[in-house]
Amino acid sequence: MSGMSRVRADACPGVFAVHDAADGPLARVRLPGGVVTAERLRVLAACTEDLGDGDVHLTSRGNVQLRGVRGEGLAGRLGAAGLLPSPSHERVRNVLASPLSGIHGGLADVRELAAELDRELCAKPALAGLPGRFLFAFDDGRGDVAGEGADVCWRAVTSSSGVVLLAGTDSGLVVPRAGAVSSLLTVAQAFADARGAAWRIDELADPSALLPDGPREVPQVRSNRADPTVGRIGQAVGVAPRFGRLTAGQLRVLADFGDAVVTPWRSVLLPGGADVERLHEAELSTDPSSTEITACIGAPACAKSLADVRADARALVPVGARVHVSGCSRRCGRPSGTHHDVVADDGGYRVDGRWTPASGLADALARKARA
Repeated sequence: MSGMSRVRADACPGVFAVHDAADGPLARVRLPGGVVTAERLRVLAACTEDLGDGDVHLTSRGNVQLRGVRGEGLAGRLGAAGLLPSPSHERVRNVLASPLSGIHGGLADVRELAAELDRELCAKPALAGLPGRFLFAFDDGRGDVAGEGADVCWRAVTSSSGVVLLAGTDSGLVVPRAGAVSSLLTVAQAFADARGAAWRIDELADPSALLPDGPREVPQVRSNRADPTVGRIGQAVGVAPRFGRLTAGQLRVLADFGDAVVTPWRSVLLPGGADVERLHEAELSTDPSSTEITACIGAPACAKSLADVRADARALVPVGARVHVSGCSRRCGRPSGTHHDVVADDGGYRVDGRWTPASGLADALARKARA
């Protein structure tokens, strides 16, 4: 598909190139590896109060967004806090890392790998032209971010060695931990040179042609799983903001407990632990079932949405399976794993393809759960 043509340019938003949403400009701030210090949480809180809609919105790539951005000064304030280390690379700093790595479970600690890749990426001018959708990942062996559809991922198979995945598929290339960053950047550069109009590696006719030389093994199909990141996990505590939306006040509560990790599942992990009672007082849930129901921003914030999906989703109760409610066929923010697909259509919703009125949405999902 390398010869494919597109009718529009890659328009992934950043801070310098915002998206013009119905509720005002939207700015996306990248957090490689999901890591954000307490100081930066407070900066984000102040920025959304002074220049946004008062909330920070978590994304499915472990980043954050400010909506309804107004006035000037956002880039300057974020830059001063170290959140924009390279203006030319800000939209390509898309790096996932297993959120619990080095905290609980996993075969290898990949936290520093994500930080190292970000530094090396920003130091390579040629990679500033990568599409804003291109995604790097480091999986500590448990298989959580390996299932998130990254273009190129290093997945640990021991504490010191791993394999390279292309578009989620094991390539067979074995790479020591010490060479993980350079291997992923080599693939990214090869993609940048060969991509034509492609935005993602899986759009190329032969992704394996991007791989550097190295020892190979027979590619394997390894199971993926997303370990719970909400509740008490060892010494850490994870919270699930409703629909991934954090008020400025909630951000400051999180900051009081130290640095945090934003996960690709719209939860926030506090590695150093936290006072759960205080989190609950701030309306921050530590119940893992609260992550089951997600939704895009919907109307009126999005002009393309056919319904106020968050209002409808608030009436739903967990059914023991993931549910994502979308306002249109773009399905923004949908999870990568198995889930019930609920899409607004023709005055109601289609639940896994079958139409139901909005008033019958809860019953339709309950029937799905019983089936």
